[in-house]
Amino acid sequence: MLAMANYAVDPALLEDFVPAGAQLDAWQGTCYLSLVGFMFQNTRLKGFSVPCHTSFEEVNLRFYVRYNDSGTCKRGVVFIKEIVPRHALTLVANRIYGEKYQTMPMKHHWLKTPGRLEVAYSWKKNNRWNQVTVQAHSSPIPIKDGSEEEFFTEHFWGYTRISPFVTSQYEVQHPRWNIFRVDTYDIDVDFGAVYGDRFSFLSKQSPRSVLLAEGSPVAVKAGTRFFHKVPGTNALQGGVTAAD
Repeated sequence: MLAMANYAVDPALLEDFVPAGAQLDAWQGTCYLSLVGFMFQNTRLKGFSVPCHTSFEEVNLRFYVRYNDSGTCKRGVVFIKEIVPRHALTLVANRIYGEKYQTMPMKHHWLKTPGRLEVAYSWKKNNRWNQVTVQAHSSPIPIKDGSEEEFFTEHFWGYTRISPFVTSQYEVQHPRWNIFRVDTYDIDVDFGAVYGDRFSFLSKQSPRSVLLAEGSPVAVKAGTRFFHKVPGTNALQGGVTAAD
C-alpha cells in the first residue's frame, strides 16, 4: 500500500532538479511535490531475488514532469531522495539508475480491522524517527478518469538529472491501482534534516491531499540516457542515447 502526501509548491523550488529536456507537470495549474511511502515485496533484480533484500520499505520525495522523447510526450517523476533500509539496495540502485538513494533505519506498520486500515511508514534521521500515518476505509474504490488520484499515480516514467545536459529515462509498468478513502492522517517529518534546508518549510505546511493506494506488482525497465546539446557548443543534442 502506498501512502502519498501531496504538497503544493512554487515551481521555482524545483527548477534545479528538473532534468535536461523535461518540464514540470502540473495538476490544474499547481505544481506538486509528493512524499510517498510503500513496501517492496518479493523484489527481483533482472529476474533474480537477493537473499534478505526482497521485502523492504521505501520513502521517497518526488515531483512530476513531462518529457518530449522524439515527439512523444511522456509523463514521469523525478526523485529528490529515496530512502531504503539497507546499504546494498542504495549501492545497486544508485549505480544502475543514477538515482539519489540513501540508507536509514526504517520500519512500517499495517493494521487492518473490520472496515478500517491504518498504514504507517517510519525512518530515522539524526536519532529522530520521522513518520507518515494514514487511516482509511478498507474497501478499495477505482480511480476515476481525469481525477487528481490518476495524476499522482499514473506517471509511468522515471527521469534522473545525471548532469545539466544528460538525462536518464526508465519505464515503470503497473496496472491501474485502486485507492482507499482516507479519513485521517498524521505527518511528523523533519523535512529540513532529511531533505535539506530548502524543503524545511514543508514541516509546517499541510499537504493539499493525502492518498492511500492499493499497489500491485511493478516492473522497472532498463534505462536509456539522453544527451542534450550544451548551449553555445557542438556537444551532442537530444535524441542521442545510450543504454544504462
